[in-house]
Amino acid sequence: MLTKEQIFAARDLQTEDVDVPEWGGAVRVSVMSGKTREALMEVLQEPQATSRFQALMLASTIVGEDGAPIFCEGDIEKLRDKSPDVLVRLVDVAMRLNKLGAKSVDDAEKNSEAAQSGSSGSDSHAS
Repeated sequence: MLTKEQIFAARDLQTEDVDVPEWGGAVRVSVMSGKTREALMEVLQEPQATSRFQALMLASTIVGEDGAPIFCEGDIEKLRDKSPDVLVRLVDVAMRLNKLGAKSVDDAEKNSEAAQSGSSGSDSHAS
Protein backbone atom coordinates (compact mmCIF):
# COMPACT_ATOMS: atom_id res chain seq x y z
CA MET A 1 0.00 0.00 0.00
CA LEU A 2 1.12 3.54 -0.71
CA THR A 3 2.18 5.76 2.14
CA LYS A 4 1.07 9.37 2.50
CA GLU A 5 4.59 10.49 1.61
CA GLN A 6 4.58 8.40 -1.59
CA ILE A 7 1.21 9.85 -2.61
CA PHE A 8 2.31 13.43 -1.99
CA ALA A 9 5.61 12.82 -3.85
CA ALA A 10 3.93 11.29 -6.92
CA ARG A 11 3.96 13.50 -10.03
CA ASP A 12 0.41 12.78 -11.16
CA LEU A 13 -0.31 15.92 -13.17
CA GLN A 14 -0.01 15.07 -16.87
CA THR A 15 2.07 17.47 -18.96
CA GLU A 16 2.55 18.06 -22.66
CA ASP A 17 5.42 19.92 -24.30
CA VAL A 18 4.24 22.25 -27.05
CA ASP A 19 6.57 23.75 -29.64
CA VAL A 20 6.13 27.52 -29.98
CA PRO A 21 8.31 28.56 -32.90
CA GLU A 22 7.16 32.17 -32.52
CA TRP A 23 8.84 32.20 -29.10
CA GLY A 24 11.91 30.24 -30.17
CA GLY A 25 11.30 27.06 -28.19
CA ALA A 26 8.77 24.92 -26.38
CA VAL A 27 6.63 25.29 -23.27
CA ARG A 28 5.31 22.61 -20.95
CA VAL A 29 1.54 22.72 -20.37
CA SER A 30 0.27 20.88 -17.29
CA VAL A 31 -2.94 19.66 -15.77
CA MET A 32 -3.81 22.03 -12.94
CA SER A 33 -3.87 20.89 -9.34
CA GLY A 34 -7.25 20.89 -7.66
CA LYS A 35 -6.35 24.05 -5.73
CA THR A 36 -5.15 25.89 -8.85
CA ARG A 37 -8.24 24.87 -10.81
CA GLU A 38 -10.55 26.12 -8.02
CA ALA A 39 -8.72 29.46 -7.89
CA LEU A 40 -8.98 29.85 -11.66
CA MET A 41 -12.69 28.97 -11.68
CA GLU A 42 -13.37 31.55 -8.96
CA VAL A 43 -11.65 34.27 -11.01
CA LEU A 44 -13.52 33.20 -14.14
CA GLN A 45 -16.92 33.68 -12.46
CA GLU A 46 -16.55 37.34 -13.42
CA PRO A 47 -16.78 38.34 -17.10
CA GLN A 48 -13.32 38.30 -18.68
CA ALA A 49 -11.86 39.68 -21.89
CA THR A 50 -10.76 36.83 -24.14
CA SER A 51 -7.09 37.74 -23.83
CA ARG A 52 -7.36 37.89 -20.03
CA PHE A 53 -9.00 34.45 -19.92
CA GLN A 54 -6.24 33.07 -22.14
CA ALA A 55 -3.49 34.64 -20.02
CA LEU A 56 -5.06 33.32 -16.80
CA MET A 57 -5.35 29.83 -18.25
CA LEU A 58 -1.73 29.82 -19.40
CA ALA A 59 -0.40 31.27 -16.16
CA SER A 60 -2.22 28.42 -14.41
CA THR A 61 -0.94 25.66 -16.69
CA ILE A 62 2.51 26.48 -18.09
CA VAL A 63 5.14 24.92 -15.84
CA GLY A 64 8.89 24.45 -15.75
CA GLU A 65 10.74 21.13 -15.81
CA ASP A 66 10.14 20.79 -12.07
CA GLY A 67 6.35 21.05 -12.57
CA ALA A 68 6.11 24.42 -10.82
CA PRO A 69 4.29 27.31 -12.54
CA ILE A 70 6.67 29.68 -14.33
CA PHE A 71 4.28 32.66 -14.37
CA CYS A 72 2.87 34.64 -11.46
CA GLU A 73 -0.15 36.91 -11.20
CA GLY A 74 2.00 39.90 -12.15
CA ASP A 75 2.79 38.28 -15.52
CA ILE A 76 -0.82 38.03 -16.70
CA GLU A 77 -0.93 41.47 -18.35
CA LYS A 78 2.35 40.77 -20.19
CA LEU A 79 0.96 37.45 -21.45
CA ARG A 80 -2.05 39.33 -22.87
CA ASP A 81 0.38 41.20 -25.16
CA LYS A 82 1.57 37.98 -26.84
CA SER A 83 0.36 36.74 -30.23
CA PRO A 84 -3.33 35.78 -30.18
CA ASP A 85 -2.55 32.81 -32.46
CA VAL A 86 -0.02 31.43 -29.97
CA LEU A 87 -2.33 32.05 -27.00
CA VAL A 88 -5.21 30.23 -28.69
CA ARG A 89 -2.99 27.27 -29.63
CA LEU A 90 -1.65 26.90 -26.09
CA VAL A 91 -5.04 27.43 -24.44
CA ASP A 92 -6.47 24.67 -26.66
CA VAL A 93 -3.82 22.28 -25.28
CA ALA A 94 -4.39 23.45 -21.70
CA MET A 95 -8.16 23.01 -21.99
CA ARG A 96 -7.80 19.55 -23.52
CA LEU A 97 -5.36 18.38 -20.84
CA ASN A 98 -7.59 19.78 -18.09
CA LYS A 99 -10.77 18.43 -19.68
CA LEU A 100 -12.35 21.89 -19.85
CA GLY A 101 -14.73 23.07 -22.53
CA ALA A 102 -17.82 21.64 -24.18
CA LYS A 103 -16.03 19.05 -26.33
CA SER A 104 -14.11 17.62 -23.37
CA VAL A 105 -17.28 17.41 -21.29
CA ASP A 106 -19.16 15.74 -24.16
CA ASP A 107 -16.32 13.25 -24.72
CA ALA A 108 -16.11 12.45 -21.01
CA GLU A 109 -19.87 11.92 -20.81
CA LYS A 110 -19.85 9.64 -23.88
CA ASN A 111 -16.96 7.60 -22.46
CA SER A 112 -18.71 7.34 -19.10
CA GLU A 113 -22.01 6.25 -20.67
CA ALA A 114 -20.27 3.66 -22.84
CA ALA A 115 -18.37 2.26 -19.86
CA GLN A 116 -21.48 2.10 -17.68
CA SER A 117 -23.81 0.57 -20.27
CA GLY A 118 -21.28 -1.45 -22.25
CA SER A 119 -22.68 0.14 -25.41
CA SER A 120 -21.49 2.80 -27.83
CA GLY A 121 -22.79 5.55 -25.56
CA SER A 122 -25.91 6.21 -27.60
CA ASP A 123 -28.28 4.98 -24.90
CA SER A 124 -29.95 7.59 -22.74
CA HIS A 125 -29.34 7.89 -19.00
CA ALA A 126 -31.64 5.89 -16.75
CA SER A 127 -33.01 7.89 -13.82
